[in-house]
Amino acid sequence: MLERFDQQLFLFINSSNSPFFDHFMYAISGRLIWVPLYLAILIYLGIKYKRKFLIILIFIILAATLADQSSVIVKNIFHRLRPCHEPSIIGIVHLVNGECGGVYGFVSSHATNCFDVALLSLLFIKKRWYTISIIFWAGIIGYSRIYLGVHYPGDVICGSFLGAFIGWSMYNLYILTDNIILMDKPYFNSQNNHPPNP
Repeated sequence: MLERFDQQLFLFINSSNSPFFDHFMYAISGRLIWVPLYLAILIYLGIKYKRKFLIILIFIILAATLADQSSVIVKNIFHRLRPCHEPSIIGIVHLVNGECGGVYGFVSSHATNCFDVALLSLLFIKKRWYTISIIFWAGIIGYSRIYLGVHYPGDVICGSFLGAFIGWSMYNLYILTDNIILMDKPYFNSQNNHPPNP
């Protein structure tokens, strides 16, 4: 029953399209377009956390790798077809530029990766305007995957939770490392080098 509802919700969202939003959603769903945002986040963290930034960067890399690979593992466990590969609806899916992606879609790697970035970065930055903006950004990218016809809403929602959990976990693992190891090292303890405990 949930799968049926998910499919109907997908068809409703996917059918609300226009040439303008085809171009817009296709553009924002790309990976390279967001490289400046990622660089800006890293630069901000480097300025804020100074010597601890290289340690933080290790956790960022671990989180990004875990998010990307775990979404692929889940796809290969559940084997849920993408809507653009589903025989029962393939003729009515609005597919932009003919790009469907791999066979399986649960969970969305885009959603997993974006919500990992969002949660991990907002916990380090701790600014209300940034929190709202980065969650909105991740949500729009997740929505774009449904619009483009390559994921069901359930793929995106579950991918979002998975990514958020990974980001939250990596942040707390960093806090644990900071409290147990880094706090006793004078090299890492210049002013504003560590965030408050969550």
